[in-house]
This record gives sequence, structure tokens and C-alpha cells, in this order.
Amino acid sequence: MQYSLARSEQGQTLGITAKMANRHGLIAGATGTGKTVTLRKMAEAFSDDGVPVFLVDVKGDLSGLVKAGTFSGKVAERIEQFDLGGESYLNGYPVSFWDVFGETGIPLRTTISEMGPLLLSRLLNLNATQEGLLNLVRAMLKFVAENAKSFQVEYGNVSAASVGAIQRALLTLENEGATNLFGEPALNLEDWLQTRDGRGVINVLNSEKLINSPRMYSAFLLWLMSELFEQLPEVGDPDKPKFVMFFDEAHLLFDGAPSVLVDKVEQVVRLIRSKGVGIYFVTQNPLDLPDTVLGQLGNRVQHALRAFTPRDQKAVKSAAETFRSNPAVNVVETISTLGVGQALISFLDEKGMPAPVEVAYVYPPKSQLAPITEEERAAWVKDDDLYAFYKDYVDNESAFEVLNAQADLAAVQQKQAEQAQQEKESGLFGSLSRMIFGTQKRGDKLSPTEQIVNSVAKSVGRNIRNEVTKQIMRGILGALKK
Repeated sequence: MQYSLARSEQGQTLGITAKMANRHGLIAGATGTGKTVTLRKMAEAFSDDGVPVFLVDVKGDLSGLVKAGTFSGKVAERIEQFDLGGESYLNGYPVSFWDVFGETGIPLRTTISEMGPLLLSRLLNLNATQEGLLNLVRAMLKFVAENAKSFQVEYGNVSAASVGAIQRALLTLENEGATNLFGEPALNLEDWLQTRDGRGVINVLNSEKLINSPRMYSAFLLWLMSELFEQLPEVGDPDKPKFVMFFDEAHLLFDGAPSVLVDKVEQVVRLIRSKGVGIYFVTQNPLDLPDTVLGQLGNRVQHALRAFTPRDQKAVKSAAETFRSNPAVNVVETISTLGVGQALISFLDEKGMPAPVEVAYVYPPKSQLAPITEEERAAWVKDDDLYAFYKDYVDNESAFEVLNAQADLAAVQQKQAEQAQQEKESGLFGSLSRMIFGTQKRGDKLSPTEQIVNSVAKSVGRNIRNEVTKQIMRGILGALKK
């Protein structure tokens, strides 16, 4: 089966082969050249075949997917031009709206434990030393009976500067709205792998606000890829994909990312296709993506690029080199003269080989191009079956609260013990006791576990000043409750 997406200048229908849709893809081009229309058309095609989809909506203009388009203007012109079936071509789609901030969609949350130290360090913009400190705190759970000296031997000195840097990053993160991202109920990815009336549900993440916090945006999307890779079973090469994801503003996933994280993304992109997942990166310039990732993207749609600067010229040349050549198409010259809705297209054939590049017109979307009103969107969200489950934040008792309670109790017991010791030492028998037995050291009556819990809770738990720090501690210390 082929998902028909465009018509070449020679009248040939071009589309992605369903069996090759999980070989990933790239949609590139300058602003205003038609990338969003291409993204929408692809999402609709997958949905029509019962494949659930995830879209990042960075401009807030994809909500019209829920309604059938209007047979007028350029849309009607293209429908008639390509004989697509008149008004019957138009259609609305099953959509679930999501929003990290819970303002324009179903609240979307994850947990610190699921995020993991690597992505958490990315989220906090930590350097290698500060990332090591996060790993140290997590490792303390495994070596709870060890003393501070042994931790320093394995992880290096815990400096006040590193602690301060993490605390400042936490405060910045909270100001960016991360309190909304971390919490429960956390997203169950199975809720994104749904169909309605035989069509795949299109999950739209409103990122108008999220995109203003690039680290939070990139860390969440990278977590999403990793979670799918970890949770989904191996399916090899299915007849059609199990799930397809579109990442707009894809350069934000890699800007300033350490090499170890880029390597991780490259590994996930390379292997996740065996789980039946296709990933499509949407960006202005192919050079925005690392070569190791770009090389994994077999299905290509290249809209116009403007060669105004040396970097632009390099991008044009780079884009041209990635296509399988076609004697009838001069890619370097054509790529700068494409009109809106036109693109250079090369999809993988049945054998996984790239087809020769063609100049083509992308078909118009079937759904409404304009976004729906805020009132319509709010009503749609509340009618969604998933809304009732995710709408309310659940503040479960966690190891964080347990540790604080233990710390308070330990502090009271310690104070009582010190007072009793002082009273004992104040008299004659106290003096004699000191002479014979020596002075009792603080903490002698606490077990190693109680000592470390007391230390961690007193040095960190009691100094909690914001909700993000609370969530960080919940994730790090959560294993103690298991």
C-alpha cells in the first residue's frame, strides 16, 4: 500500500510506501514554503490507514484537523487540478489535544524517575560535573550504608558550587513551568496508540508556550522517543507502522546537546523502527540535524531553500547530495526556485531504495486549514474520554514525604538524646562516666540507613523552596518506598 501525498510535474502520483514508513523521514524548507501543509497531509494519510500519530503544534494552527476543510480557494483549485474527488475529498479527523500546561488540552505529565539522569541533566543544562552530582544522589540509594568518604572516592568531591548550580537551574526550570510537566497521573503511552472508527487518533501537543522553553521542549520529546523504544515490543518490518511521530523545530533537539545525548538519539532513531515507529523531523535546514541522524531518514520532502548566505548555499548543496539523482532534475537550481506547496520528493520504494528525486505538488489537506475557536477546542478536549483521567493532578505520598517525616522524627529523637546526655554529663556520675567510657558520639544509636536518611533529608529535604525541587527529590528518592 502507498500513502498518496503528491503529484509530480509529469503527472505521477508520489507517496510513502506503508511498509517503509517506519524508515523515518525529513520535511525541510524555509519558513512559509509549505512544511506544515506537508506535515498535515502526511498525518491525515497515516490516520486514514488506522495508524495513530503524534504531532507537535508549535504555531497553534493544527486544531483545524478536527473539521472537514472548505471547498474553496486554493484548496478547491488543487482538488480539481489533481482530480481528487471534489467535496467528498474533504474530511475531519479524530484528534486528542494535549498540553503540558493543561490550558488548551489534556494535561500531559511525566515523572522524574521516567525522565532519567541523562535527560534531566539536559533539562537543567548541567555540565558533566553537575550531572555527576545527580548520578551520585541516585547512587546513594544503592550504597546507603556507605559513608561520605567512599562516595567521594567513586564520584569525586561534591562541591558547593555544583549544588548551587543545580539549585539555580531548578529555580529557572520552575519559572519556565516545569512544575506542570512533572507529576501524576503520568502519560501512559498506550493512550496514544488508539484508533477511532478505524482511523488512527492524531495526538496534537500544543507547544506554542512550551517552545519558549527549548530545553524542556527537547528533553520531553527525547524522553518520548526513549520511552517508546523501551516499552514497545519488537515487530520487525510490519506492513504498516504502529505509530508515527512528527517533531517540528527539530533543531531544538540537538542545539547545545552533549555528544553522549546525540549518540543516544542516533541510537534510538536507528533502532526504534524495529518497534514499528516512524519518526519525521521537520526543520528549516537539513544542516540542523547531525549527519548520524540525517543518514537514518529515508523519506525526504524538501521545500524551497533560499541561498542568501554561505551557510544557505552549503545547505542547498548538502540537500542536493542526499537525493538519488534524476537526469531530468537539477536539484541545486530547482531547490531555490520552488513555489509554495512545491517540493523535491524522494520516498523509499518497496525494496527500501530511494526513488529518483522528483519535483512535485503536495496534495492539499482534507481537514480545515484554519484553527478552530478556543471555545470549540475547549469543548472538544472535555469530550475526550481521556480527559477525565488526566485532568486532575494527583499528589500521591511518596518517598519524599516519607523521608521528611523520618527526618523530623529522627531530629526530635536526636535532640532528646542530646538533652539526656547533657543532663547525665552535668553531674558527678556524668563526669565518672566520661572518665571510664568516654563521651558518646552523635549518631551512635542510629543505624547506617538512619544516618544517611537523616543526612539527606536534613541537607536537602528541609531546604526545599520550590515545587520542581520537590519533584526532583520524589524521583531520586522514590526507590526507597519500593
